[in-house]
Amino acid sequence: MNRAECHIDGVIIKQLEKYTDSRGWLAELFRMDEIDADEFPQMAYVSLTKPGISRGPHEHREQTDYLCFTGQSRFRIYLWDNRPKSATYKRHCRFETEEGEIFAVIIPPGIVHAYKNIGAVDGFIINAPNRLYAGPGKKNEVDEIRHEDNPDSEFKIED
Repeated sequence: MNRAECHIDGVIIKQLEKYTDSRGWLAELFRMDEIDADEFPQMAYVSLTKPGISRGPHEHREQTDYLCFTGQSRFRIYLWDNRPKSATYKRHCRFETEEGEIFAVIIPPGIVHAYKNIGAVDGFIINAPNRLYAGPGKKNEVDEIRHEDNPDSEFKIED
């Protein structure tokens, strides 16, 4: 399935523009004038995923993830709408990024998501969610429903 066919209500997938010159490149990950106020990041982190490794599937009750795939490697992204009141409930899609492409994927609460590094090199992902991990001072319960350890889960990462 290509990116254009990944229609799940509330999910935004956009290729970010790379501005390249003799020094390297730059890409704007987000701009306040291009996202809704309730999606404004409250924190940010970067993670590295090794080739062949998957993260997820999981979902959030209240958190919107703002994932940026930075283009060093190729990724396969999986999305499932797990919101019973959504017009796209139970819809599933997957798509792949190519090496050199920079993508942002905005994932609202209730969308189960996962990704796998399908490239040959380590890949970096930046997440700028709209909620603090474990709340202020890391004193709250983590807003995460994990599905990857449930063998009966309907949310499967397929190759």
